[in-house]
Amino acid sequence: MKTQEILRLVVDDELNIKEYLKALLRRLWDEGENFSGKRPFGDSGWEYDLYATLIRAGAVEGTLDDDGYVDRFDDSEIKKANKIIFDCIDSL
Repeated sequence: MKTQEILRLVVDDELNIKEYLKALLRRLWDEGENFSGKRPFGDSGWEYDLYATLIRAGAVEGTLDDDGYVDRFDDSEIKKANKIIFDCIDSL
C-alpha cells in the first residue's frame, strides 16, 4: 500500500491514521512536559490501535481477536509497521 492510502485507513469510527497522528502531535504540543507517552489518549498500548488498523488492511501480517484487538504480531511485523508509520509521519 502507498503512504497516502495508509493515511486514509480508519483507526476508529472518528479518525483515520492521518488524523490520529495529528491528534497525537497536538496532544504532545498542548501538554508539553506533562505529555504522557504511555497514555496520550488515556489508555496504554495506543500504538496497537494503529497496528490493528494496519493488520486489518493487510499492510502487515498479524491476527486480531474477536474484539478487533491485536492477538498475534511478531517482532519483524512490528518493525515493518513502525516503518510504515514513520513514512506516514514523514509525509505529513
